[in-house]
Amino acid sequence: MTSATRRIARIAGPTAIALAATEAANMHIFAAQTAPVVYLNGTLLFVAGVAIVQAHNRWRWGSPLLVTLTGWGVTALGLARMIQPDGVTAQEGLFTAAIFLAMFVLGGLLSWLGYRPAEGALR
Repeated sequence: MTSATRRIARIAGPTAIALAATEAANMHIFAAQTAPVVYLNGTLLFVAGVAIVQAHNRWRWGSPLLVTLTGWGVTALGLARMIQPDGVTAQEGLFTAAIFLAMFVLGGLLSWLGYRPAEGALR
């Protein structure tokens, strides 16, 4: 695993965990969001995703691919929020819970990849 893959995984992993946990705990606030706030959120996500893709666009199987796909996914989500900021917001339910669980698992996996001892390192 390259140092860029580890570095980005160390940032994206804990971020995904924190987002999943805090958004799941605060679902009630999303019903009251205005389009400008959703647009701003989309812009921030888009910029973060493009930054990941710019620094790490590696289509090699394994952890590099996971980091690259995370960057493209965040870019696409941000763009979708920018295109339709007044669209339907997430509702509490099984589907939304599954999305949060997937984000949490992805964050855990990225964190593990980023913070585990380097291959060949002394233990």
